[in-house]
Amino acid sequence: MRNTNKVKIIPLGGLHEVGKNLTLVEYRDEIIMIDCGMTFPEDEMLGIDIVIPDVSYLVKNKEKIKGLVLTHGHEDHIGAIPYILKKIKMPIYGTPLTIGLLENKLKEHNLGKVDLNVVRAGDKVKLGKMECEWIRVNHSIPDACALAIKTPLGTVFHTGDFKVDFTPISGDAIDLHRIAEIGKRGVLAMMGESTNVLRAGYTMSESKVGETFNRIFSQQQNNRIIIATFASNVHRIQQIINSAENYDRKVVLSGRSMLNVMETAQRLGYLKVKKGTLIDIKDMHRYDDSQLVLITTGSQGEPMSALTRIAFGEHRKIKLTPNDVVILSATPIPGNENAVSKVTNKLLESGADVIYETLSEIHVSGHACQEELKLMLSLVNPKYFIPVHGEVRHLMKHSEIAKAVGVKEENIFIMKNGNCLEISQKNAKFVGDVPSGNILVDGLGIGDVGNIVLRDRKHLSEDGLIVVVVTISKSEGKVVSGPDIISRGFVYVRESGDLMEDARKVVKGTLDKCDRKTITDWSTLKTNIREDLKGFLFTQTKRNPMILPIIMEI
Repeated sequence: MRNTNKVKIIPLGGLHEVGKNLTLVEYRDEIIMIDCGMTFPEDEMLGIDIVIPDVSYLVKNKEKIKGLVLTHGHEDHIGAIPYILKKIKMPIYGTPLTIGLLENKLKEHNLGKVDLNVVRAGDKVKLGKMECEWIRVNHSIPDACALAIKTPLGTVFHTGDFKVDFTPISGDAIDLHRIAEIGKRGVLAMMGESTNVLRAGYTMSESKVGETFNRIFSQQQNNRIIIATFASNVHRIQQIINSAENYDRKVVLSGRSMLNVMETAQRLGYLKVKKGTLIDIKDMHRYDDSQLVLITTGSQGEPMSALTRIAFGEHRKIKLTPNDVVILSATPIPGNENAVSKVTNKLLESGADVIYETLSEIHVSGHACQEELKLMLSLVNPKYFIPVHGEVRHLMKHSEIAKAVGVKEENIFIMKNGNCLEISQKNAKFVGDVPSGNILVDGLGIGDVGNIVLRDRKHLSEDGLIVVVVTISKSEGKVVSGPDIISRGFVYVRESGDLMEDARKVVKGTLDKCDRKTITDWSTLKTNIREDLKGFLFTQTKRNPMILPIIMEI
């Protein structure tokens, strides 16, 4: 009898964007979640801290969820988990470092008991009628894995974030042998990460960076060295520590996330540090510049990061001097270029020597370039291919590469968040959408800031605020005092006395007009004040401040 089963693949994040990765594999009444990450807000999302995926589809189907399986411990793959756990409970599976980093996040959010399960590369876990296998890959963080999810209909393969590195800093090289085995047995669908798809050739080995660090350390023997990198790039931190130990320097850490990751990575044995190498930031003054290396967060120009505070002279413990050499050991994530440029310029203004990627081999990516992506596609040899983890240009380019290595054009699907791809034994097709989108996190508020609030914030930031205060007598409905006009972010009142006085007269005229027409309804009064004042101010200034009328009754 023919198998009429179907597998659905539903991305809720990570497509047409970089970050916020979350994909569902659904078979009958069972769902496996792959990763659950966050992303940083875009420029117009004023005041927003982070952005997480909309999981309303999962909330509605929470009884179907068999587990959340994690590829690795980067924020764009695990960062949303604490927020999602407040709505949905599920068992979570990940490699030791991934779970260790997640535990830190869960403690910060004061989440009680969470069903965390440690797995290792090569392990298989049965999740309902499906089974997930973790396969070792190389990336810029230890313990990264690809996933092979075996369904009754066939295997769904997710590459996770990967590169092919035959000389990794720690651990073994990518398990190409196992990936080829899985490909030989037949793969129904493959999801392939697309981050570096626009780059030709191969990604350099991480060990190249170690050689560069050693060269820089030997050339800068009298200077203090400050290195900014991703806190989660444990391999990079290990190489900095190795170079520091080679050249008898003490290592100081700055930045909360850096301290958290270091503590976890050391505890789990992913970082090897000799006794006495790490010193507290408070003890820095005891050593000469030539004896110190500072490792800090802020390689992306984040406003509150340690490096940004150092650059702008706002760090309480670290002050820049012309004897400092600052190394930016990371590439700007798309969208962060301006922030990184600002910090770089500020560092240079201080007189420090700044080394960044275009000047030296101080960063290599953790993501596969075109030739590695071709290798992965050739080994897995999937029937259907879905490029993931990238903007439209990345997904389109990856689909071209898939065609070039022999995947049929009609079997390649460029998806959007919320699309539902249904795969049967006969074919694959889109079968509608599920709710998806951005949930904005601002402070403790999750999803309480929407488009209207953002629009108001944008309005306030661009044109300022005018507050009109009027006091009306309760008995007669007459104006007792006011109107008083307060300006915030619109014009400087002391230098615009005439404009403010004229604006007061406009509001007074509006109130007199309403009085003659016996309009006493507050809502109508406020609307009239707002409209008349808006027209007057635009005529005078060609600006549209937010106008907030306040009516008090005595």
